[in-house]
Amino acid sequence: MTVSKMLEALQYDFMRNALAAAVLASFICGIMGTIVVSKRLVSMAGGVAHAAYGGVGMALFFGFSPQLGALGFALVSSLFMAWATLKAQSRADTIVSITWAVGMAIGVVFSDLAPEYGGDLMSYLFGSILMVTKRDIILMSVFALILCAFVPTFYGHLLVYSYDEDYARTRGIPVNFLHFAVIVLVSFSVVLMIRIVGLILVIALFSIPPYIAERFCRSLVGMMATSSFLSLVFSLTGLTMAYKLNLTSGAVIIIVAALAYFATEIFLRYRNLQRKKV
Repeated sequence: MTVSKMLEALQYDFMRNALAAAVLASFICGIMGTIVVSKRLVSMAGGVAHAAYGGVGMALFFGFSPQLGALGFALVSSLFMAWATLKAQSRADTIVSITWAVGMAIGVVFSDLAPEYGGDLMSYLFGSILMVTKRDIILMSVFALILCAFVPTFYGHLLVYSYDEDYARTRGIPVNFLHFAVIVLVSFSVVLMIRIVGLILVIALFSIPPYIAERFCRSLVGMMATSSFLSLVFSLTGLTMAYKLNLTSGAVIIIVAALAYFATEIFLRYRNLQRKKV
């Protein structure tokens, strides 16, 4: 897409909203994705995302906001998983899998029973950044401000908690509080990101940029910054390609991120081989 065409596209409200959403989503995913990847909570974040579908299905059946339904269901399921995994860490994968499956099943049943099984449901499954509203932008902005307050305040605790929970306990760090706080923040961020890439693809946006950043960064804050930048690059590139080719924006964003991941792996393997030859 040429610069003139891109500027022409920005004359439309939906494109300006999409651009703002891409910037905010990149910041949110960069921060929360880094914590999720560092703390090995990717599967739990995936469980929250898929369990949220239960709330979407119930919202369609009872006739209220799917986003509100997804948030309520995500919060309940995430708090349950946080509590259950603290009590039985060895069974964490099983608990997450059960919650994931039950949430999806409830969503499917209520969607089948809903009087209108429409396109809005598809936007929550696969996302559509071009359908983001000003209300979504406001919600994302508020959440971004919450992260700006939470992360600096607890950065030192988050650093220890993310990499060595047992050591954090010996240092008197409130691990249980951080565990529940992180899971609640993950729930909010997942629900907000569903509008961008959909609940099926949201976990990729949370894990791919932080994973790439982790390979090149030596600090948690550096990983957050790099991950946010990568998320922005992937989002803008995917948005531009989706607009030009008339494709689903969320899916294109994830494909761009996945290609970057594979390119990174190839580059690192090549670099390691070159170092061994020296």
